[in-house]
Amino acid sequence: MEIRYASHPNEVKSFDTSRLRQEFLIESLFVQDELVLTYSHVDRFIVGGVVPVQGTIQLEADKKEMGSAFFLERRELGVINIGGKGTVTVDGTVYNMDSKDGLYIGLGAQEVIFASDDASQPAKFYLNSAPAHKNYPTTRIPISEASPNHLGSITNSNERTIYRYIHTGGVQSCQLVMGMTLLKPGNMWNTMPCHTHNRRSEVYLYFDMPQDGVVFHYMGEPQETRHLVVRNEQAIISPSWSIHSGVGTNNYTFIWGMAGENQIFEDMDAVAMQDLK
Repeated sequence: MEIRYASHPNEVKSFDTSRLRQEFLIESLFVQDELVLTYSHVDRFIVGGVVPVQGTIQLEADKKEMGSAFFLERRELGVINIGGKGTVTVDGTVYNMDSKDGLYIGLGAQEVIFASDDASQPAKFYLNSAPAHKNYPTTRIPISEASPNHLGSITNSNERTIYRYIHTGGVQSCQLVMGMTLLKPGNMWNTMPCHTHNRRSEVYLYFDMPQDGVVFHYMGEPQETRHLVVRNEQAIISPSWSIHSGVGTNNYTFIWGMAGENQIFEDMDAVAMQDLK
C-alpha cells in the first residue's frame, strides 16, 4: 500500500509539475488481478482499485501498515463498479454489481471478496475507505436507486447529473460520502464556479474517457491555482483547502468521495469567479 502524506498550502505553492503529480495524482489504480491501495494522511482516506480476472481477490490489511487484524476492523468502505458485471461477497453474502452500481460495507465486516462474472469483461471495483466508529448495515446501491440531481446547462458546458450513493439522505455511514457525476455529451466542465470545504477532504476518480482524452484538474488555494493533467481511470487527492474543478477534452464521468467531520453535501465555501487567480 502506497503512503501519501499531507501537504501545507504554503509548501504546495513551490511545487513543480512533477512534485504536484507525485503528491496528489494516483496514476495507476486498476491492475488486473491485483489489489491496489493508496493510504492518504489527509483524513486517513484509503483509495483503491480491484480488477479480478483469473480468480477472486480478497480485501486484505497489512498488520504493520494498518495496525488491525482485518481491513474493516476500524473502517468503513464504499465500492462502485466501473467495469463489467461482478460480485462482492461480504462475510458470505453475495452482492451482484452491475456497471455503476455501488455498495456500502460497514465497520466490522471481516471477509470481502471481489469477483468478475466474465473474465473477458472484468469488473473494475473502485474503493473509498475512511475510519469508522460504529457499524452501519452493508447495503447495495444500484444506480437506479441512487439519488439523482440535475445541474448546469449546455450554455455553461456543465450540464450533468449527480448521483448520491452514500450520504445523509440515503445510505448511512460514519463519515464517508460517495457519489458519481455524469456529464452529458457536449459538456466538459465540472464544479465550476468552484468551492472549498474546510471540514472535509475529497478524492476524484475520472473515467469514461477516450484513450487520447484528458481532464485538466484545477487545484490549490483559490488565489494560487495549479493544474494537473489527468487521464482515464486516474484519481486526484484533494485536501480541504484546495479547489477541485476540471475541464476535459470531451465529456466524462467522475466519482467523488469525501471524508471528514461534516457529511452535509451543501456545506461548502463558495469561491467567486472574480476571486480566482
